[in-house]
Amino acid sequence: MSVVVQASGLIDWEELTGQSKLVIDLVSIPIFSALAGLLTNWTGVLMMFAPVRFTGFYVPGLKTLFPFLPRKLQILPTFAPGGILGFQGFIPARAEKMASLMVDKAITKIGSVHDFYRELEPDAIAAHLAAAGQELFRPLVADLMQREHPQLWRDLSPHMKELVHRQVEAKIPEIARTALHRIGDNVDQLVDVKLLAVGHLRRHPELLKDIFYGMGAPELRFMVRSGVLGAPIGFLLAVYLQVHEHFFLLSWIPSWVIVLLGASLIGIAVNVIAIKVVFTPGEPQPRYKYPWKHAKLAKRQPQAAADLGHAFAYQVITMPNVTHELLAGPRGDRTTVVIQDVLSKEIGVILGPITSMVRVAVGASEFDAIQAGAGTAVLQVAPGVVQDAAFSKVQAEKIDRFCTEKLRALPPGQFMDMLYSAIEQDAWLLYAHGGLLGIAVGVAHLILFGA
Repeated sequence: MSVVVQASGLIDWEELTGQSKLVIDLVSIPIFSALAGLLTNWTGVLMMFAPVRFTGFYVPGLKTLFPFLPRKLQILPTFAPGGILGFQGFIPARAEKMASLMVDKAITKIGSVHDFYRELEPDAIAAHLAAAGQELFRPLVADLMQREHPQLWRDLSPHMKELVHRQVEAKIPEIARTALHRIGDNVDQLVDVKLLAVGHLRRHPELLKDIFYGMGAPELRFMVRSGVLGAPIGFLLAVYLQVHEHFFLLSWIPSWVIVLLGASLIGIAVNVIAIKVVFTPGEPQPRYKYPWKHAKLAKRQPQAAADLGHAFAYQVITMPNVTHELLAGPRGDRTTVVIQDVLSKEIGVILGPITSMVRVAVGASEFDAIQAGAGTAVLQVAPGVVQDAAFSKVQAEKIDRFCTEKLRALPPGQFMDMLYSAIEQDAWLLYAHGGLLGIAVGVAHLILFGA
């Protein structure tokens, strides 16, 4: 019985259709190969992005076995500490590495952090801070004086307190402009745009998925549809199956082995073709080198650049993110020093005619504490001000235009390298997945049609 199944599968198709084995193979193998290609590329695209967060379950003994696995397997996004087996889309799983590559090959080519800061127009930010912060500074000053020297603040007459508030309000625009220009002069030392982007995308891997999917949606759909190329390759496999017994050195290989090997190669081939057609070559080449001549994504560089620039502006290099990096990032202490230095030079003027009285009343050290406290208070106000949605949108539009213009101006080869390098190192995962899925489809064909 097993011999019959091997020869004709679960169904005797020759008897059922009245066709020869040759005809059945020439029809069935291309159909199965096309299905294998479509399934491979469809699931491959899904694997690139989903799930965004690692999803898995505990497997007894995996924690003990894991250290003995090859390094190539250990780095797969299928293992989590504690013996957890699961999966995470390999783009979100490699968020930090891919974000780093994108910054190195994209954002740094667009411009330096000083260029981005200039596009944000510090004077416009200063004006917005001054206007939006007016209502915040009055209670801020009162709280500061009450906290640093409550007795003096209580002893001041309402007229003197109002004088302090007016002096502060009058100086806010000038202080804001001075502070922001000082920050701009030193912004390369205050903000690391790579740390900003990589850190933000590492914390929010779903954004990396949105960036790739939003920019390359047409190409991703092509990658899925290109799976039908498995059909002509399958036709060649079917033809070879009819003649392989006539090749002396190959005739000893069983037909079922050739089916499984061919199916695996088809699964790999459709993945390779899809990725190469989408990403290479960046510059148009003669058709004898590349039959498709020019990468599909490179042909769409103007639109893809606009999509990528939009993603950078609205999801990565945003006003809140830049502000957070300035004030709370690894170099935030330097920003604090810059702002407090500006305020220390202005605090005497701010306090106006009561400066001498305050210094005498509270002492030099306490007066210096008020100065430092003013700097800290301003740092507390700034993040709330830049969270203004309308203002952040205006700033994002400026960065959007700037990024889009620079990305469109990149040579096509550099533009494609920027994107291709982010997935090239992990493309072997797609190829391995295609090979395994091809074998599974080959097994299904053997069960139904035999060898």
